[in-house]
Order: sequence, then structure tokens, then C-alpha cells
Amino acid sequence: MDNKIRYNIIKILVIIIGAILFIQLFTLQIVKGEEYREYSNTRLTRIDTIKAARGSITDANGVLLAGTKMGYTLKMYRSNISIDELNNSVLGLLNILEKNGDKYIDNFPILIDPVRNEFSSDEAFLEWKEDNKIEENYSNEDVLNYYKEKYEIKNTELSEVRKIIAVRYEIEKVGYSSTNPLIIAKDISKNSVLEIKEKNDDFYGINIVTEPIREYSNGTLASHIIGYLGQIRSDELKDNDDIYDMNSYIGRAGIELAFEEYLRGTDGVKQIDMDVDGGITEEYIEKEAVAGNNIALTIDSNIQKVAEDSLKSNIEKMRNGGFGKEIDAKSGAVVVMNVNTGEVIALASYPDYEPQLFIDGISTEKWNEYQTNESTFNRAVQGAYAPGSIFKMVSAIAGLERGVITENETIRTTGVSQYAHRPVCWIYSETGGNHGTINVKQALKYSCNCFFYEVGYRLGIEPIEEYAKYFGLGSKTGIELSNENEGTLATRENLEKTGEEWKLGNTLSAVIGQGQNSFSPIQMAKYISMIANGGNVVNPTIIKSITNSVGEELNRDEILNKIKSDFGYENTNTEELKISENSLRIVKEGMRSVTEEGDGTAYGAFYDFEFDVAGKTGSAEAGNYTNGWFASFAPYENPEIAIVVMIENGSKGSYAAHIARDIMDEYFGFNVKNIENNN
Repeated sequence: MDNKIRYNIIKILVIIIGAILFIQLFTLQIVKGEEYREYSNTRLTRIDTIKAARGSITDANGVLLAGTKMGYTLKMYRSNISIDELNNSVLGLLNILEKNGDKYIDNFPILIDPVRNEFSSDEAFLEWKEDNKIEENYSNEDVLNYYKEKYEIKNTELSEVRKIIAVRYEIEKVGYSSTNPLIIAKDISKNSVLEIKEKNDDFYGINIVTEPIREYSNGTLASHIIGYLGQIRSDELKDNDDIYDMNSYIGRAGIELAFEEYLRGTDGVKQIDMDVDGGITEEYIEKEAVAGNNIALTIDSNIQKVAEDSLKSNIEKMRNGGFGKEIDAKSGAVVVMNVNTGEVIALASYPDYEPQLFIDGISTEKWNEYQTNESTFNRAVQGAYAPGSIFKMVSAIAGLERGVITENETIRTTGVSQYAHRPVCWIYSETGGNHGTINVKQALKYSCNCFFYEVGYRLGIEPIEEYAKYFGLGSKTGIELSNENEGTLATRENLEKTGEEWKLGNTLSAVIGQGQNSFSPIQMAKYISMIANGGNVVNPTIIKSITNSVGEELNRDEILNKIKSDFGYENTNTEELKISENSLRIVKEGMRSVTEEGDGTAYGAFYDFEFDVAGKTGSAEAGNYTNGWFASFAPYENPEIAIVVMIENGSKGSYAAHIARDIMDEYFGFNVKNIENNN
């Protein structure tokens, strides 16, 4: 074929292809142009989040403490509708939810029947009005009317007005758009789902999705360990919008906060096609969600429950005069620790709280109660209290190691010290008496202040400081819970920072656990564990293992080091301080006499126990209060656990000892034996 023929064939093909393209373009733009424009104008593509299941939290035996369940979440997107249509749609949805007993979002602080507000004070109400640009003199009724007019609500029935305001108020505060929905309700019933879908034409921009929902199925159990979740704030979202959206819930306390990065998982992405009225036409999954990592704690949920129950019941017993007089005790903490590994077996703080309420929507009344009682405050880790006499083992060890006292040396006590401001012993304050001539073991048994005033006078503060620091007092333990209180150790340096000069009287206060001394129960549990295990340093931990969603175990130490670094923890136990076996034996024997001898201060709690226990009671003045402490370890011959109990305004440590007894009964299986014997 010559070139001319080839050229003509190509020319003809180009003309034909051009004609076909022209016809197609004419068809698209002219013949079907209106149809395609109408389709384009009535179709919206939205990107939605597929929520990742949050990792589970279990106890050491696999008992689930925090998990996830699948539930129906009701979302609303912004649609191109009128105000009347929006208000009517909202009211219709809430009526369905209410009929089926489902909760919905409601943070509007004005209630009806009767009309009132949820604020705890007039000042708080005034501040809210100022923040929302509402006239200062507006009454509750005025505020309702203000929002009714603002949201152009035409309904006259007050209950209907209040429902519409609840959602419109949330829209105003949180916001929503055609791509970012507002969550109206979580975990709604199947009846509500079916009815909403049946009446789909009455609602606009509504989407019901199945999502994982955090579930705490054990009420208040281990609440201060687990923590709770809260909806993300706008300031938090601003710097993390690649990880979270405005409907995300994040950790606010406990393990939920400390391990947020590892528990949260990675959300997926879904494309949703909707018409302008909010009807969903199609959905496509672009990226699957990946569940968060699972965390196994070191705690035993059975021991944890006994610790919590006993703490609560004994505080109530004190308040009701069960120990012979009414004691205004209101709160306290317990720590149970493995003396060899530092693993926390139980950690309780009272009052406690229900983590689930923060998921379901906590009422203002309940929140105010929690705030008043400081229920979310973890006293075992975040609190710091003068230790009183349970500090005396530090002073005894320092005195024995430095040779200012010996095992058999006796000191004559008169009830009143001859030094400094002439401080007195507790027995002198109560009876005018004294403990007579006693040795160090007897001084621990009777908790004699005067004996230790003499020890403090002979030692000076520096050796006491040295041994207290070795036991970890006045420093964070590194427990994997947020806001750990490092406490304060009574030292010359710390006092001089306040502009005061250290004097002998300061030493006399410090040697019996008063003065500047202030420590958390978790610190005291570490200290008692070290006495029990022969003076070896232990590092408290509450994490057993971390595994990903497919069951692969992650590098626990690497993760914990990062967590501790984030919390600002620095390991202060860098130097070994050798404590002689003899000094430890003497102190332990003194502690055993507290529980095993008839005149010991905790004999009443342990007189019939199956084996020997070492213990120490303590009472520490704190302003107008006297906090009660009990520190112990067991078994005496081969220690396994240390238990520290602190009761705010608990009067005497001997009362707190009964809580430790309940825990030991459970730990060593004596509860089971008692049940079997009774049967």
C-alpha cells in the first residue's frame, strides 16, 4: 500500500472518531445535560469514620474489666432543610428514643417540671449566662424562652420545646456539617432503629451505624485503676484531627488515660453517598478499622473487690460507731503489692465512681456528687499524707545501721521528751502515762514516740533522710497511672526552700513520721515490700502484658518506659544501700509483735489468724484530722504480699488493720476454708 492510500485511510478514521466524540458530547451536554445536572445537584459524597474497637483491659486472670460491645449510634448530618423541618425532625427522633427508653445527648442545663437549673450555685449559673451572652437578670423561664426564640421553635408544649432545645444547643456548642455528623444517641435499642428506619422520610440527614461502644460491666470495681473516657474537647482535637474527630472519646483518668495511644486503635474510612435530603444511597469502605491493643493488669479482681468492699464497709462502721465511738471517716485507700516483684495485686480508693456513667451521659447531679466527694481522685496514687508511726521502721533501721541504738538497749520513756519543744507520746496525751523502759522492738510494738525522739536526737536528720530515700519515700514510684504524687520528705534542704531554718524540733517531728513528711499509699507499699523482701528495691507496676488485636505480645518494657517518661518519672534508686540482715530482722520482729502479742496495737485484728503477720499501726495528725494507717506483710516467715491501708480521719491504725485482715483472708484462701467448714 502506497503512502497516499495510507494517508487517506488515516484521515477518514480521524473524521469518523471525531464525529463519534462530537455526538457523545452533544448527548451529554444537550440531550441528557439536564438529567445529569439534576443528578449531580441531588447527590452528596461524604466521608465517614469507621470507629475502631478500643482495646480491652483485663485483670491478671483474664477477667474483663473494660471491653467493647457493638451498638447502634444515631448520627445527624447537616442538610439543606428549613428551620421548621430541622426542629420537627429533631422532635420526632427524640420522641421515638424516649418511647423506647433510649438516652440521647442532653447538656442543656435548664430542666422542667418544675422549671429549674442544674447549677450547684447562683454564681455558677451567672457564669454560664455570661459565657452564653444571656442577660444577667434572666430567670430559668427567661432562659428557656430565650432559646425558644433563638432556635425559632414554634411548638407550645414545654416538654417539646425542651427536647428540641437539647439537640439544637448541642449543635450550637459542638457543631455539625454535611461531612461531620453530630451524635444524637449511642447504643440505642433495636426498636428505635426499626421505627426510625420505617419513618425515614420524616427525618433528614440521619444515619444509624453499628459501632463499638466502651463497656464497663463491673460497676465501680477498679474504677480508679481503669479510669474513664470523655468526649474530646475542641482544643484537643485541633492538634490531633488526623487521629480523632469531634465525636471521639478519649481517656481521662487511669489506664484509659495513661495508655490512650495504645488502646484507641486506628479508625477506618467509609464513603457515604447521600441525597440533599439526607437519604443514604450507597456506602463504600475505603479503609478498614484496626482495633486497639489489649492490656492485662497485674491485679486480681477478687482481691480487688474484697479490698474495695472492706474499705467501704469499715469506713461506714467507723461512722456508725462500730468501733465503740463514732468516727467521721469519709475516705481512704488500700494497696496490695507482691513484695518480690512490685506487682500491684489490688489498689482501691474510696469514694469510688462508675466509669460507665461517663459513656452513657453522666447527670449533673451525679457529677456534682463526684466533685463534692472527690470520687474520681485516686487517693492511693494521687494523695499524699503524713505517715505517722508507720514511718518508724525507717527511723529504727537508720538508728540500728548507724549504731546509735542496739537490739537490746533499753531507753527509759516518761511520756514527755526532754528535748526541744518537749513533744509528748500519744499515751501521755490519752492517759498521762508512759511506756516505761523499752527496747526498739517494744517501741515498735507500742508505737512509742518518746523512744524515737531519743533516736532522732542521737541520729540527726541526715541518716533518716538517706534511708527514707532508699525506700523510695518522697519520690514517684513510677506506677503506670497519671498524676502520681511524689510526696514530700522531711529534709533540711526542703525546709530551707521555704525560708525556715532546720532545728532539733523538726528532727523530732520527722523521726515519728510527722512534720514535712507526706507520702502516698503506693509509696508506703513499696517501702513495706522492701522491708519484707530483705531490703531489695522493687518498682511498682500494674501492667502484666500488652497484646495487639491479633494476639501478638508487644514489648512491655519499651512501652512502660515511654509511659513513665511521659509522666516525668525518674528512677531515684540508682545506688544500692546495704541494710544488714540483722537490722531488718529486728525491725520485722518488732512488727510481728504488733499483731501477734496481746498488747500489740493490732493484736485484735489478727489474734486468731492462721500464721504470723508483721504489721504497724499509725495515727498521723493532719490539721483537724487524724489519719489512720496500717502497714503489713505476710506470711511473716516467707513474705508474699504487703498491704497498706490509709483512712482519712480514721483515728487509729488499729481500725484500718481489720481491712488488711479481710484482704489476707481472701488472698490466702481462708474465706473459702471458712465457707467449707461452715458447710
